[in-house]
Amino acid sequence: MGREKLFCEYAKTKAASGQGTSPEPEAALESEKKHISRRQLKEALLERYTPEMYEKISGGSAAIAGLGGLGSQIAVMLTRAGVGKLFLVDFDRIELTNLNRQAYDLTHLGREKTEALTEILKKINPYLEVTAVREKVTAENAGRLFQGYPILCEAFDKPGQKAMLVNAVLEQCPHTVVISGNGMAGCSSANTIVTQRKMKRLYLCGDGETDLASGVCLMPSRVMVCAAHQANMAIRLMLGETSG
Repeated sequence: MGREKLFCEYAKTKAASGQGTSPEPEAALESEKKHISRRQLKEALLERYTPEMYEKISGGSAAIAGLGGLGSQIAVMLTRAGVGKLFLVDFDRIELTNLNRQAYDLTHLGREKTEALTEILKKINPYLEVTAVREKVTAENAGRLFQGYPILCEAFDKPGQKAMLVNAVLEQCPHTVVISGNGMAGCSSANTIVTQRKMKRLYLCGDGETDLASGVCLMPSRVMVCAAHQANMAIRLMLGETSG
């Protein structure tokens, strides 16, 4: 039920009891949120999707490696899209410098990213099936972590870590498609960020050039554009679309 509709229902109740409509019915809104059912969330998404799209997306799953500027935003977008199952992996805690581009806020400082992001996602969709693992990803454990997922969104910071994960998953997880972020630093045009299919099981999202280096900024808008490309490609794969 939308805020305006809920307010109207609240106003009718108050008018009938002679109490008026003031103050703003925040208590009624809070009560309504606590009783949102799975069916109501489904019906809301079906106002935006065809039934076939809904079934494919809600039945879809993806893993996200790295829950920083790319990964946390990818997770939020996939949750809002109605993806049914997410697997989150990161070993880090939230720092103040993270807040310029990541999905967290001041109340999350010092907390594990896996824990805080799970909490954020559950507030968007309490019925999301989410598994979060606090572990450092290596070439040795990548296969074990991600082999059960058809899609992996690579969202690490450093080029060496990115290359390690992409190579390990392509080698060890033959049924997993990797969507990697590659070049989103700086403040140049967001139109240079694109999605390209580089191999049968590898997509690259970014401008392919501007990784973080000395003197290069991390602008939240460009990072989020790249994250949106990765999330969008993941959704397209769930819908059976494979072109870059």
